[in-house]
Amino acid sequence: MVERPIVTLTTDYGLKDSFVGMLKGVILGINPNAKIIDITHNIERHNILQASQVIGMSYRYFPPATIHVVVVDPGVGGERRPILVITENHYFIGPDNGVFTPIFEKEYSNFFKVLNLTSSHYFLPINGATFHGRDIFAPVAAWLSKGVDSQKFGVQISDHLKINIPKPLLSGDNTIQGEVISIDNFGNASSNITMDDLSKLAPIDEKHKFKILFKGNKLLFVNYYAEANDSSLYATINGFGHLELFVNQDNASRLFSITMHDPIVVAAE
Repeated sequence: MVERPIVTLTTDYGLKDSFVGMLKGVILGINPNAKIIDITHNIERHNILQASQVIGMSYRYFPPATIHVVVVDPGVGGERRPILVITENHYFIGPDNGVFTPIFEKEYSNFFKVLNLTSSHYFLPINGATFHGRDIFAPVAAWLSKGVDSQKFGVQISDHLKINIPKPLLSGDNTIQGEVISIDNFGNASSNITMDDLSKLAPIDEKHKFKILFKGNKLLFVNYYAEANDSSLYATINGFGHLELFVNQDNASRLFSITMHDPIVVAAE
């Protein structure tokens, strides 16, 4: 057992209500030695795709044996199952609604297992069906952090749900067609086009060879934010290896009316 096991929380709860505090109270009540890290509680309400992108980008920066709890759960109380995903280095706990699709795609190996959480003696007493974050996911994470064998929490399944995550399309005319998949608090718009995708068109260090088109405009491709010396819309590779649209020291989403799924085209010059 890890001396100070890490449990991360990713939710759409926000911070106005007491929900996040209750999750932490449940975890610490079972394992006072747990170290709880908030990834974010500002996922757009019920936005499973956004939550999947956030956990998919974040989890690998945590130490081995970290337990990640993700609660974006519009189907709470319905037919969807609570699950535990076991990978070589991490655990993931949350609803079986596709939120762990990036984990399924990146972490499939001989260690990979998905369990339907059925061992209710590890749950809190459930008085209603609307708060599985508190009553199921948090206590399971806490007991797991205390060293309970992961296999004891439920039964293995193979029909876990995946969602369709938009993929960039490489066309025969040396163009990549992608789209905006997330907009951060600064208004920067990240796309589903990665460095690996761009390298199929030209060496990534030869940015002058890329023509980036967005809403009929050609954008300059720079190495970092400060290289942009005016309030125009620019493109760069962000810290997660994705093509990002930004305005230096301003909000690109607001200034240029960028929304989720807006198309982006990259062509070789």
